[in-house]
Amino acid sequence: MSTETTSAGGTALSAGGVDPRAVTTARLQQMKGRGEKIAVLTAYDYSFARMLDGAGIDVLLVGDSASNVMHGHQTTLPITLDQMIDHAAAVVRGTSRALVVVDLPFGTYQGDSQQALQSAVRIMKESGAHAVKVEGGAIIAESVGRILSAGIPVMGHLGLTPQSIHKFGSYTARATGREEADRLLDDARLLQDLGCFALVLEKIPAELATRVSTQLAIPTIGIGAGSGTDGQVLVIQDMLGINQGFSPRFLRRYAQLHEVITGAARQYATDVKAGTFPSRDESY
Repeated sequence: MSTETTSAGGTALSAGGVDPRAVTTARLQQMKGRGEKIAVLTAYDYSFARMLDGAGIDVLLVGDSASNVMHGHQTTLPITLDQMIDHAAAVVRGTSRALVVVDLPFGTYQGDSQQALQSAVRIMKESGAHAVKVEGGAIIAESVGRILSAGIPVMGHLGLTPQSIHKFGSYTARATGREEADRLLDDARLLQDLGCFALVLEKIPAELATRVSTQLAIPTIGIGAGSGTDGQVLVIQDMLGINQGFSPRFLRRYAQLHEVITGAARQYATDVKAGTFPSRDESY
């Protein structure tokens, strides 16, 4: 008996309702065209990548948020290119369907377009990822153009740009005033014109995000930018409730794994100390 079903468009779906076809930049464009929302989550290792890929997540973002959630830093700035490549390679090995996008870390692309190209090439060659992501607009246009000239897909990122935290001084919402909002819209158009295939909009007013999404032909991915974008992204440790000290308005926790994991570890420790693990059946 077949475990496949068929979508309205005639595509064979898996038993879990997941389209098994590989997600590409072209497919993301098609999804925007037909109004199909794009689901994005961060991933940093093989095991999580396998689960998220199998669950039907469209894009796995190997975010420089790994600096915070995997390495314990206070900001995204300390993580290195080598570390990002290691995380990305693990995610790629665990992925068969999702598009894998990797953040270029701070200091590897901003001031030197040749360095930007070399950094992007290393990510693509050494990890097997499908695209890179950069933060900023006109100020990094030369770097974006140089990377794109090598045939490497680029995802942009505007609004709150965590790599610029010391410039802004806080993680508060961006583009709440007219001047900054107009500049963001100009940067969004520029990134599209340069050839970026998609754009992350982080922590900006929902009305502005909807306006940008409507005016751009490329897909927009929101985080703290309302529901008018073409897709959404969250950090996996946040949405699973592993992180407890981070509760922004935009975060919806889909599980409470902090309690589950600590409870399981506590019970394991109790069983080991009591001598009840392993049992006779759990021994050879």
